[in-house]
Amino acid sequence: MKLFTMLTLSLATLFCVYKSSAQEISSDNRAAALHVAVTTCTTCHGTQGRYISPKFPSLAGQHADYLVAQMKNFKSHTRGDPDAVGYMWGMAAPLDDGMIVALAEYYSAQQPKHGESADTATIARGQDIYLNGVAAVGIPACATCHGPLATGTAQFPRLAGQSAQYLIKQLRSFQSNLRDVAIMHGVASGLKTTEMQDVALYLNSL
Repeated sequence: MKLFTMLTLSLATLFCVYKSSAQEISSDNRAAALHVAVTTCTTCHGTQGRYISPKFPSLAGQHADYLVAQMKNFKSHTRGDPDAVGYMWGMAAPLDDGMIVALAEYYSAQQPKHGESADTATIARGQDIYLNGVAAVGIPACATCHGPLATGTAQFPRLAGQSAQYLIKQLRSFQSNLRDVAIMHGVASGLKTTEMQDVALYLNSL
């Protein structure tokens, strides 16, 4: 019950904190963002943001507001998981607000990566955890925030089609508080490794 209460409060807080990134974007910022996306970001995140290495997230179809928030977290060094420190702190340093918004707009408009197949039983177990949570240890349904189809919202990321390797890595970062997000720490701390793997493979299949 405590985790559900925290979840409700966090939803309200995030709604206030992460204001919509929809605003006028200059043609110069759009052109510069496209250049950076094609010449730099594609190295890790793939063409049009569809990942080529399972280590890195797919950005295609991700919500613009969420991308803006994460890029600002990288720039301010408030997101501390290893890849953020090793890659994105430096990559985000030269980005101003206009470029951040333009990059977010670009990636949010791209077609998401198609899911990959997995064992039927694994997908069924992962889907059950995603849609229903794990009541025995007080873990709420992931769908509460990320949506029944894992397409996310302006405040919560799209998880559908993400690399299983990347998702497991992020869950472990939440578990250890390398990514300091209270709600996700509570969720990840209660998940067994096998449950993380099942959920990640289910999400990757979408």
